[in-house]
Amino acid sequence: MNKQSNTYTVIYIIGLILVVGTALAGTALALQSRQQQNADADKMRQILAAAHISAGDKDVIKTFDSHIINQMVLNQEGDSIGADAFSVDMAAQVKLPEGERQLPLFVCQVNDAVKYIIPLYGAGLWGPIWGYIAIDADGSHIYGAYFAHQSETPGLGAEIEKPKFSDQFNGSLTLFKNGEFMPIAVVKQGMKPAGNEDYVDGISGGTITSKGLSDMLANCLAPYKSYLQKISTK
Repeated sequence: MNKQSNTYTVIYIIGLILVVGTALAGTALALQSRQQQNADADKMRQILAAAHISAGDKDVIKTFDSHIINQMVLNQEGDSIGADAFSVDMAAQVKLPEGERQLPLFVCQVNDAVKYIIPLYGAGLWGPIWGYIAIDADGSHIYGAYFAHQSETPGLGAEIEKPKFSDQFNGSLTLFKNGEFMPIAVVKQGMKPAGNEDYVDGISGGTITSKGLSDMLANCLAPYKSYLQKISTK
């Protein structure tokens, strides 16, 4: 075949694309398992962080298994409908009506005390935001929280992942006021919410991210009301 012809050039390019494409696909498949393991380990680290438990890269799975003593999937009535909370896709669940959601819950042992960790998922200014909130055994008091984001603005909305923000959730906030369930509000600094709910200061200059986080707390915590009431009476 004439190597200077257009036909040869087209065949050569097609062959090169096939070889490179096959190699890339093979590499992606080979690394898929490791990538999933890394993603799972990072998720475990975030769950533990809500309960103020730190874990290194090498011992995160061991730490998770030693502290997470149970996990379950609930319905809106607070009844268990499954046991694999880790695999629940929160991005999909938050789009459903509350009565149709699968509600993951992690039971965590911290210094001989039980904490209940609830996953959160919502929308910030530029993309998804998510996190975990740990609740004391009384079903009301907040023990700790962890938040993260995909693409919020550095120095503004991205500050939700910093301890300065998340530390506001440590120890003093409650979800029930005189028996009424009230998710924690995120408000502009110096302001108060319209209702009687507990609140934290939002991010200065990150109004939309703060609003998104406040909406996320309300949307994700409200379906757990029945379960939290149940454990509060134990």
